Amino acid sequence: MHDCPPPKAALASWLKAYGTVEGGNYGHLLLEQQAESDDTLLSALRPYFESAHLDAREHFHRKIGISLHPDSAATTTVNYPSCLPTKALRGLFGEAMAGLVTEAYQDEFVGGHVWQVPIFLFREHDDVEKYLWALRYDPERVREIYGRHGTDFVAISLNNDREVVRVIAGEAKWRKSLTESTVAALLLGPKVRNEETGVLAHTGKGIWYELNRDTAIPHGLRQLQFVLEQRDREGHADIILSIDRAVLNLGPPPERTDLVIICGNGAAKRERADPLIAWEQPPSEYRAGRDLQIVEVILERGDVLIDALYASLWSTP
Repeated sequence: MHDCPPPKAALASWLKAYGTVEGGNYGHLLLEQQAESDDTLLSALRPYFESAHLDAREHFHRKIGISLHPDSAATTTVNYPSCLPTKALRGLFGEAMAGLVTEAYQDEFVGGHVWQVPIFLFREHDDVEKYLWALRYDPERVREIYGRHGTDFVAISLNNDREVVRVIAGEAKWRKSLTESTVAALLLGPKVRNEETGVLAHTGKGIWYELNRDTAIPHGLRQLQFVLEQRDREGHADIILSIDRAVLNLGPPPERTDLVIICGNGAAKRERADPLIAWEQPPSEYRAGRDLQIVEVILERGDVLIDALYASLWSTP
């Protein structure tokens, strides 16, 4: 289970927050790096990231038959998540950051809800299991990993009876350089050339497209329920039952908040406190009609931080 609180003091020193909530159903939070990503920060982030990945670590190691005992781990290079390719680690970082900022900055999120992340869904990644299985028998067989399908991130809000009354779900993306064109491609889809006119235009198959057509109850909520049943059925019985009732139409469905978190290094010509997504009102391309929360995490040499952070997980301090 995920039981590590976010390191709020370290985050406050590392990131400067610019948060706004407009019109009651749209929130925008810009988190801009203001201090070095040093060893002190790594030490503060490590417990949270270990907690976020612990379920998947135990799940994958058990599936491929590799012990997590320190003596056994020393005999193999297969060690989730640190053995994954660089591109995969960037994706994991973005999804873990979704949980981190949701828990740490929920007071600045739209709606003012109290969010909990009982467990992360990193185990729901079939290609990682296939990759680790092959790597166990052939350490030289390195390849890239197909991205995980479905909801990138899910958190829940509970009532006094520990029933799920609202879910926050959405997309988490990492890009090495966050330029206007890069973010536009994420939101609106890549540009392609029209064969008749020769004009480049976005395909429209980006983040807004995915959110607009997603189901009211995200698939990730059902996945969360099943993982909770396996890990701690008794401790989360009320949560599990309330999700079951909603899925089976035996009770009211939880309200939904959509989250979009984009992480990466700031562009060379970027000005301080300059957002890449408008904060005054919801983007016109977003038509789902739910509460929408945007988070931009602007870093400096964030790729170096990711490499150091994931190399440090479950290592001897």
